[in-house]
Amino acid sequence: MFAVLPSIDNQISEIAPGFRALSISVEAAPVTQPQIASQMLTDACRYVSEQQPDWAVAHLAAWAEVFQNFGAKPKRTPCSAEALRKRVLRDGSLPAIDPVVDLYNAISLRFAIPVGGENIDAYVGQPRLCVAEGNEQFDTVKDGETTLETVDAGEVIWRDDLGVTCRRWNWRQGIRTRLDARAGRMWFILESLPAMPLSAVEEAGDALIAGLEALMPGAVCDSRWLGNTQN
Repeated sequence: MFAVLPSIDNQISEIAPGFRALSISVEAAPVTQPQIASQMLTDACRYVSEQQPDWAVAHLAAWAEVFQNFGAKPKRTPCSAEALRKRVLRDGSLPAIDPVVDLYNAISLRFAIPVGGENIDAYVGQPRLCVAEGNEQFDTVKDGETTLETVDAGEVIWRDDLGVTCRRWNWRQGIRTRLDARAGRMWFILESLPAMPLSAVEEAGDALIAGLEALMPGAVCDSRWLGNTQN
């Protein structure tokens, strides 16, 4: 079993005191139960509309404050969990994209936590969370065409040795490392702040692993903590 070994730059603790994350590496297997993901996504959308844990609003508000700390505008470019939640509250549901993507979106909605999913075989070197210098390249789609853009200096990014894999911490994922059910090796990152109980992060990770193992029987998962796990 392989394990992804992400690193977190020391500057991150100044921007987001108490930040911690759960890193989950997955040796994938063929998807044989895609209906599990679609049902989980349906249930999660209903859950957002009807109820949320007591800490959910505070957790998303804490992410908005962190985004402001590194110069982002959270109302225009919110954290991924907030963006999903807004779409569900506006439209009542999310369209199905891919069984694996639908599954991790369901976990993000259910637990009000940013969840990233990556095709780790597309990486060059290990993932690292850091502050951009302002010359890093990010591949994205603009007006229907693939394009490269340069990220802002001071922006928090996930990157590898080749370039940026996710802009504004967890706002927008790049094309090169995008995940779908065809990937052989997968990496998931569940990112939280102290406003979310550590036990809830663990519960979210367990739910993601259980969903993956049900979705693709034979998948093997490895989970590891990153950052501050003392609170």
